[in-house]
Amino acid sequence: MRARPSRAVSLLVTSAVLTGFLIPGVLARPEDGDPATGSEAAAPVAADFAEIPAEPPAPVRPLPTPAEDLFGADCDTVIEGSLVTAYCHNSYPQTDLVRLHVECDRWWDLDGDGNAVAVGPAGRAELVGRCWKEVRSTWVSHRRA
Repeated sequence: MRARPSRAVSLLVTSAVLTGFLIPGVLARPEDGDPATGSEAAAPVAADFAEIPAEPPAPVRPLPTPAEDLFGADCDTVIEGSLVTAYCHNSYPQTDLVRLHVECDRWWDLDGDGNAVAVGPAGRAELVGRCWKEVRSTWVSHRRA
């Protein structure tokens, strides 16, 4: 048997909800206590069109990035069956620590995260990883040295 709320509880909840609807109207009354009628109830709002700009402001463009802030080797990955090879070239002046991550498709096949390899300025690196069976995905992560 399911419990039913009592009539007293229902009346109490209903009165609380109705009171919540009435409070904003009481607070909006004028100070003299009389309800506003006629044109006083909804006073017209005047808009000053001189304050509205004729066109939207121009977007602020970021300043060009200094050369020392540029970072990250460019890496291409090649998947051949279960073997993954990443070829990375760093064209920036800072050393980049790159790691190859391989996610295998089979649940029992272990995913691989390679060791970090430092790729210096104008340097190249070849990273290799593999799965026993199919490869689901692969990516290369970068970190500042």
